[in-house]
Amino acid sequence: MPTRPRLLYVTDLAYPARGRRYCDEDIFLTSRLRAEFDLALCHPLDAAALMEGFDAVVVRNSGAVLHYQEAYDAFRERARALGTRVYNPLTGRGDMVGKQYLPDLTAAGYPVIPTADRPEDLERLPESASYAVKPKAGADSVGLRFLTGPELAGLTWGDILVQPRVDFRYEVSFYYVDDTLQYALYAPDPERRWVLEPYEASEADLAFARRFIDWNTLDHGIQRVDACRTQDGDLLLVELEDLNPYLSLDRVPEPVRDTFVTAMAASLRAFLGE
Repeated sequence: MPTRPRLLYVTDLAYPARGRRYCDEDIFLTSRLRAEFDLALCHPLDAAALMEGFDAVVVRNSGAVLHYQEAYDAFRERARALGTRVYNPLTGRGDMVGKQYLPDLTAAGYPVIPTADRPEDLERLPESASYAVKPKAGADSVGLRFLTGPELAGLTWGDILVQPRVDFRYEVSFYYVDDTLQYALYAPDPERRWVLEPYEASEADLAFARRFIDWNTLDHGIQRVDACRTQDGDLLLVELEDLNPYLSLDRVPEPVRDTFVTAMAASLRAFLGE
């Protein structure tokens, strides 16, 4: 009997996400992936200690790293020391390493929400009635606050980002396995971010999302490109999630879920050199 690849699947089944049940998604994915892989599930705090003996570690809905940054850094260091394959690969340039990419992409002229991480760059931001201030290592709106322009003068810089509060029509997300779009979802009501519906992406939308997938240069993995549609009709990047993007698989039709699982399994096999 041929040996099947052994995967350590990292998830926090009890993570209290607003408006979503992370555990349902991972229960579904692992139930399907077991057809091709030997799987064990573990909490993100246990991954570093358990990773030996597995062919790869799959990081899925493991929660906001801000809550366990020291353990996450130790996990990355141990994986590199052991030569353990991690999916998504640890070479991601998006949220995997914090949100420094947002001011970097702003400076490079990419279509992102204008972002400053130094007081001298505030003049690059458009005027706004209020500004979003968030930690570079933030996720799930942890640490997010809104300030007026005059209040920005009292900020302590170093690990924060500042963005104008954008008046947008809706948010839209593009979900990729490797470099292939699987589906897109959007939130018609800006006040209900996680009430998502299928979205028919235009060629311009696909070109927008693809720019960030190409920029990130991940050969394998799952990525989510989050954007907002401005009142002028433009798309601006909100977030490039390449660590543990929630997939909202409960919001897509069954054939789309099936296609996603097939694509993820094929990506994992290619990642493992199968």
